[in-house]
Amino acid sequence: MADPELVDTDVLITGGAGFIGARLAHQLVDDNDVTVLDDCSSGTPRAVPDDATLVRGDVRDEADVVDAMDSADIVFHEAALVSISQSVEDPRASHDRNVRGTLEVLEAARRCDARVVLASSAAIYGHPDAVPIPETHPADPTSPYGLDKLALDEYARLYHELYGLETVALRYFNVYGPGQPVNDYSGVINIFLERARNDDPLTVFGDGEQTRDFVHVDDIVRANVLAATGDVAGEAYNVGTGRRVTINELADMIVRHSESDAAVVHDEPREGDIRHSCADISKISEHLGYEPTISLEDGIRELVATEG
Repeated sequence: MADPELVDTDVLITGGAGFIGARLAHQLVDDNDVTVLDDCSSGTPRAVPDDATLVRGDVRDEADVVDAMDSADIVFHEAALVSISQSVEDPRASHDRNVRGTLEVLEAARRCDARVVLASSAAIYGHPDAVPIPETHPADPTSPYGLDKLALDEYARLYHELYGLETVALRYFNVYGPGQPVNDYSGVINIFLERARNDDPLTVFGDGEQTRDFVHVDDIVRANVLAATGDVAGEAYNVGTGRRVTINELADMIVRHSESDAAVVHDEPREGDIRHSCADISKISEHLGYEPTISLEDGIRELVATEG
């Protein structure tokens, strides 16, 4: 399937100096007028393409959002506090960035009639009853972050129903890929890769048979462009691969592709860890033509080659 296209459009990306937002900006900047709104508290200005306009501002500040949005036709709302553990430590800060920031974006978009694609999360589902998880699965978040993303999801739907604002919420599963920062809150792939490069042990919590749906950032970008250009509004979609892998398999894959001597060791299970997670992507496939294009094996191979 050909990649979706967005051309000759005024685009605003909130959080566009971060991992996903910057990747989206690089994809769109050649054919569109791209503005990035970011306070650079977690993202870096170096990640923003030279041809994009970087506005240093806070997504929670009405004036900053209104000024940055200005003539935007499409808004990609990626700005967020993305750490589940940080949200547990400081629920107020998580709510402030994730919910209040979303409301400022939606209000500004309502005034200028811009279409908004919002980054939601599989964290809204909590511990699923079964996998793959459809969008109709009951929401039962287990962290302030998951609750914040559920609020974002519902505000997006409500703004479409009440005000006619064109919104689409994308529920990301486990995103990975080039440019993802390595820190205490990184995803497991980054942590494993960093340790494998140094021949340090890879720690798997529990028996390692828990499963996840790892989706490459470039497939996340494709889903965003499809949501921006598709003939849908007021909808929410899972974005994953529809395939799951055990953490044991992931660790072995990373060690193998890194040609590492790292051992895989096991530690006590983490409290509250979800056992299985995998996206049912039939809705986004049917409505928007989305299909994942990068297998986990190929994605890991690329990361080892480019960031090794």
